[in-house]
Amino acid sequence: MKEQELIPHLFRTEYSKIVAVICNRFGFDQIALAEDIASDTFLTAVQTWPYKGLPQNPAAWLYQVAKNKAKNHLQRNSIFNSRVTPQLNNDGAVLAVTDIDLSAQNIQDSQLQMMFAICHPSIPAEAQIGLALRILCGFGIEEIATAFLTNKETINKRLFRAREKLRLQNVQLAFPPAAEINKRLETVLTTLYLLFSEGYYSESHDSVLREDLCLEAMRLTYLLLENKYSNQPKVNALLSLMCFHASRFKARADSQGELILYEDQDEKLWNAALITKAAMYLREASQGNHISTYHLEASIAYWHTIKADTPEKWSAILQLYNQLLQLTYSPMAALNRTYALSKVHGKPEAIMAAEKLGLTNNRFYYVLLGELYSGIDKIKATDNFKKALAITKTIAEKQAIQKKIDKL
Repeated sequence: MKEQELIPHLFRTEYSKIVAVICNRFGFDQIALAEDIASDTFLTAVQTWPYKGLPQNPAAWLYQVAKNKAKNHLQRNSIFNSRVTPQLNNDGAVLAVTDIDLSAQNIQDSQLQMMFAICHPSIPAEAQIGLALRILCGFGIEEIATAFLTNKETINKRLFRAREKLRLQNVQLAFPPAAEINKRLETVLTTLYLLFSEGYYSESHDSVLREDLCLEAMRLTYLLLENKYSNQPKVNALLSLMCFHASRFKARADSQGELILYEDQDEKLWNAALITKAAMYLREASQGNHISTYHLEASIAYWHTIKADTPEKWSAILQLYNQLLQLTYSPMAALNRTYALSKVHGKPEAIMAAEKLGLTNNRFYYVLLGELYSGIDKIKATDNFKKALAITKTIAEKQAIQKKIDKL
């Protein structure tokens, strides 16, 4: 990896580890300090490496510098007196408290505990995702602002309020007690699902897909499977869903970055190994009696790995959407269910069902109506595609919709 690419790569992979471990040692209320130490560590690397050359083990160098910065801060801060002094020996030497445990197991445990702390139900979902991107995924403030289509000032305020809320709630960096694990796990899974969705349906003007967001969501979900308390069927189901979707990443955009819709994708570009993994996680998810929304969505995603347009496929998908909507309603599920309805019972019935939804502020609603009216009423099809075009934000989606209009 080239030198100019190394520090951004390490920031993405090591920043969150440093923050999580420092917080684990000195308390979640010191999260701002942990972020400052981690950021300052990478600033030191930027200032040092171009002149002194790359260290033999760049990650180990970062960990050592972070340890030293944490120790220096403690020595000149009131935290030293309140938390470290009681652990000094008679001659005043600092004991192992200043040594940060950066073993693989402690890093994993710390990140898992951080995940449960960040995904606390006391803060809004968008704040949970923002904190997850910043603290667990190593995203910069500008990157987070881009992901949310807002500015850095808004993101900074949002994250500050979230941190303050967690501090005032005295949220601890610890794995939840057994009695709370299921409730807290639901919030964690919701955050990871939204994080993956943020990348999969990217609102960025220059990208159809934010793979980095999706891959981070998958990595964090896998961490949950590594822990015996959070390795539950619904977690396997969520990772299965993510893997099924991720298997089609390379087929979703062409060389110019334009969106390729499902029916036009080259299935030879689908990742067969990921599909096999997804199927394995789905089998693991089948244990137990509870069916979550992730089970149903993963099953729908499985059927989409079968490209053939068969009645069996679309009947199965329609039934799964019926079950999904019974569990929880969402506009996207309702729209996708209507598309499946058109495949099973024909476009006229699906048009009636779609128009009853009345999702007039949703671009996918108009795209669906455009598709359903295609071949039935050219004027209405064009009109709906134009309505979708007017409220679509991304360049890639605008191009895809315009192609449909031109084809009509």
